[in-house]
Amino acid sequence: MLSVSVCVGSSCHVRDSRSVIDGLQEAIRARNLDASVDLRAEFCLGHCIDGPNVKVGDKIVGNVVPESVEEFVDTHIVPRLER
Repeated sequence: MLSVSVCVGSSCHVRDSRSVIDGLQEAIRARNLDASVDLRAEFCLGHCIDGPNVKVGDKIVGNVVPESVEEFVDTHIVPRLER
């Protein structure tokens, strides 16, 4: 199971991390990855200037916006599951 956490700390929250979570949920469901991805919210990933931040495994990716969620899943989540 791949752990994916979206920051919901103050800085990321005001940059619409909630919509990032919603988009990730939809994209993960659309690719039938529900059973392989543990998606959760996490308070402050420590990279506030780069928010919204998403942590995939132990890698933190910054500036994930709702418009980039589909590409994010294909670039950062799917390849990790294919290993």
